[in-house]
Amino acid sequence: MQQIETSLQQVKESLVTAWEAAWDRGEVDRLDEIFHTDFKRISNKSGNVTTAQALKEEILSVREAFPDLVTTVDHLLVDDAAESIAIFWRTNGTFTNDLQGVPATGNSVETRGSNLLKVQDGKILSEEVTWDQSELLEDVGVPSLKSAFEPSNGGVLVDDLSGMPNLDELKGFNRQFITGVTVVTTKDENGKPRGLAANSYVSISLEPPLVLVCVQKTTSTYSSLFKSTHLGINIMSNEQRQTVGTFASKGDDKFAELQWHEGPNGSPMIDGSAASIEAEIKERFQAKTHTVFIAKVKHSEVAQLEPMVYKAGRFYDGAKLSAL
Repeated sequence: MQQIETSLQQVKESLVTAWEAAWDRGEVDRLDEIFHTDFKRISNKSGNVTTAQALKEEILSVREAFPDLVTTVDHLLVDDAAESIAIFWRTNGTFTNDLQGVPATGNSVETRGSNLLKVQDGKILSEEVTWDQSELLEDVGVPSLKSAFEPSNGGVLVDDLSGMPNLDELKGFNRQFITGVTVVTTKDENGKPRGLAANSYVSISLEPPLVLVCVQKTTSTYSSLFKSTHLGINIMSNEQRQTVGTFASKGDDKFAELQWHEGPNGSPMIDGSAASIEAEIKERFQAKTHTVFIAKVKHSEVAQLEPMVYKAGRFYDGAKLSAL
């Protein structure tokens, strides 16, 4: 009995030592001391299966984003035969650097999880986890749509009856959809106005007054927008074709030649727009290459100007629409 207890204690100590070395200090190769050569990690949330090397890379990316990360193992349960181990843990850290394209917020966070380990020949053969990076982002206030963590299959899957077997035809479908044209605005940490052209604006509801806009993560405005508490959405009028071109470009100071004013919370409202709103950002959902912003309208301005219309890469006069 004493020998069994000693063996269990050794298993616990070696596990905690390697775990803390990897997660708290970035010494990921210490995991080789406790991992079986056939080790695999299974996420109960996404179903993804990863290797030891992939886990090491994930640990390093998390540590880069949370350099002060500290792990605490609250409970460690080992069965009598030392064939399975349950770990209940928590971590604390500050979101200091970007993670998976998500700009750092500077927020401190505590996240918790539990892992079930299967042991073979004294080494961890598999690890079932309740936690992954999407859980961490959710804990810092950035929930992710499931699609954000789905692996790319290299093609577009559609119903057999849709007649759209490839990406080009899907783009053709999208070109048939007519939208308005908006410029989404905010200010960066230095108070400089920022903005981008977007046609992915949607009114969600009037009560409460919620709107949605989808923004690509690679745009120069994205980081500033993500860190802001409010945003502006300006519906372009027929007289603002040049303005649209400016905000669709990669220029550093897109507001240099524009007349604009601030909303009550500082969001840039572009003069000459058909309508403008300022809204408080309530949710940020990660969706692969884009972020979906959901915001509550706090201020609105409507002018007696006709809006611009967009279809298939061209702009049209919204005043010349004819009724069906």
